[in-house]
Parts: sequence; C-alpha cells; structure tokens
Amino acid sequence: MDFPPYLGTMPMHAITEIHGEPGLLERFRLEIQSFDEAARKRLTAALDLAADLHRDDRRVREPYLNHLLRVAIRMMHHYEVRDVDVIVAGLLHDAVEDHPSELAGADPGDDPTRAALATLAARFGPRVAGLVAAVTNPRYDPTRDRNEQYREHVAASLDREPWARVIKVSDFTDNGVGVIHTVGPKVESSARKYRPLVPVYRELVNRPDTPLSPPVKRHILAQLDLAEERFSAILDQPAHPH
Repeated sequence: MDFPPYLGTMPMHAITEIHGEPGLLERFRLEIQSFDEAARKRLTAALDLAADLHRDDRRVREPYLNHLLRVAIRMMHHYEVRDVDVIVAGLLHDAVEDHPSELAGADPGDDPTRAALATLAARFGPRVAGLVAAVTNPRYDPTRDRNEQYREHVAASLDREPWARVIKVSDFTDNGVGVIHTVGPKVESSARKYRPLVPVYRELVNRPDTPLSPPVKRHILAQLDLAEERFSAILDQPAHPH
C-alpha cells in the first residue's frame, strides 16, 4: 500500500480513517526508525505480541490494535518519550487485563493476572511488567459503582508511578479526545466514564515528578481541555422545548 509522504505528521485519527491499521503500522515503523537496533527489536516484539493477543478484539468500528498503536505513537511523537520500556508497556497496557490466561500460557494457575505479569517480566523485564500492572484494572466490587471504582484505582495507582501516568494519559487522550470517532451508545457511556477523570489527569500531569517537558505538559493540558469540551457537548445537551 502506498502512503503519502506526510504520513509522519498526520493526526492519528486521520490516519485511522483514511489508511486504517496498515497506515498506523507504517507510522509506528517511521517513529521507531530513530531508535537503535536493539530498541527497535524490543518494540517490534512488543507490537507482535500485542497484535497476537488482541487479534480478534474490536473497538466499535476498528481492530483493537489501532488503539494500542495510537497510544504508543502519541507517546513517541507528541510526548517525546524515548524510554523503550514505557513504549513497550504502552503497546501491552491492556494485555494483562484482557488476555491474562492467553499471555500466561499453558498453566495460568489460580491467579492468571499474576502469571501474565510474570510472563511479561520474563520477556520484557520487571519494569515493563510493573508499568503494565499499574495501568491494569483490579477486580471490581460488584456491589459498588464500576466507574467510581475505576476512578479510585486510576488516582491511587498513578499517584505512585510517574511513568505509568504518561501511558495512562495517552490512553485517556485516545479514548477521551477520540470519543467523537466512536458511534452508538458507547459515545455517551464513554463520556460519563471519562469526564470525571479530567481534573485527576490535569493534577497528575502538572506534578513536578511527571517526567515530561513543560511544552509537552502544555500540549496534554490542551488535549484535556478538548476532551472536556467534547464530553460537555455530548452530555450537557440543553433541554428541547416541547
């Protein structure tokens, strides 16, 4: 497939709409060219594992891998992340949550999540496993509001892990700013789930120990403002007069 010479500067949702998964894969390849060979091998291995684990997963209108690619590309291109462990964890941030038994292998035992994290640690190192663990949702108490528990988990988990904040903010940007690229009931349910997290992420991004440059932080804060505008447009509809 032929891609335009400006693929490296196209907005990611535009690549998704026009060129689909092949376009995002090519953009990923362009982004990792500036890394050394060992780093490119690790990043490609992580991408291959993510593609295998999520091969049958969909996100409304698209393959799930598209989301993982955008999360990783956003960190490299917009957040200026050069830490390979962080990008690997971005590609695999949903692997343990969505496919623990498949990742753990033949005998996941009584705790597939722990076994899956051990597999990641063996393949990509304990730091990658720790970052993925920090962004993996726990089992929820069925007697409590699921979204409320999600927000509590995010705030507590990211409080301790500055680099996990970077992964989660890229994930949130894809889901929040990207909410207008989805369809059906998921538009409103996503807006209700994510809107209360905007101030949480603003505070986390602004912390001195969040390992991003001031211009990158300003870019992310502008994206959070845009997400809030979109949530408001979806949820704060004026009442129609009868």
